[in-house]
Amino acid sequence: MPAVCDLPAGCQGWQTQWPWPRPLAGVAWRGVDFTAPSVCEADFATRGIALPPQLATAIAKRRGEFLAGRLCAREALHAATGCGEVPGIAADRAPCWPQDTLGSITHSDGFAAALAAPRGAWQGLGLDAETLLSPVRTGRLASEILTPEERAWCDGLDSDAQALFTTLAFSSKESLFKALYPLIGVRFYFQDAALVEWRPATGHITLQLRRTLCDGWAAGATLEGQYTETASRLLSLVAIPSNSIR
Repeated sequence: MPAVCDLPAGCQGWQTQWPWPRPLAGVAWRGVDFTAPSVCEADFATRGIALPPQLATAIAKRRGEFLAGRLCAREALHAATGCGEVPGIAADRAPCWPQDTLGSITHSDGFAAALAAPRGAWQGLGLDAETLLSPVRTGRLASEILTPEERAWCDGLDSDAQALFTTLAFSSKESLFKALYPLIGVRFYFQDAALVEWRPATGHITLQLRRTLCDGWAAGATLEGQYTETASRLLSLVAIPSNSIR
């Protein structure tokens, strides 16, 4: 497996530079911009990626997202472990990472990315990309995304900061779910966790569970993360160290 594979038509060059303020030991990242309608079924075969039966009748956008995400995952795995494999897909559609590895995949509005690492230092990784919400969508979605405490915090911000805060709360909770769900097998939702610390100067965030999910992950448990902004999107990351014993 080459260190970096060629990309199909409709995909732009690899993004390999770590985008967050603080690197994570042993964790690799890959990202790519893509145009989903340009991805065709033949691209799966030529890149050695099987089209899952669940996606056989999916629209071009969904197939393109899957291909771009799996290409990122394979390249991130190669960078992290030296062995580039393609994560499978579970019955709940979550990625099935190769033995002794873990990672996370995201896609949003023509962008896909993945994190990967060998198991050891980390027991959970969660990655999410989101287009920044407009002030109008912020007002419409805030009650669904934000806890009452987050809503009170958000209401004290100006309109632009409210949009950023709500996007960050949404994205970081998505990353939290991706990092924690594979460990505990328990689904949880936006009101079950809260953003309790946000440091724009350093990109640091802290999330806190608002309900007990299972033994070892009780209400009040905190998890650390980080985020970064580009001109068009926000990227959040939650990483659970192996020494985080609850």
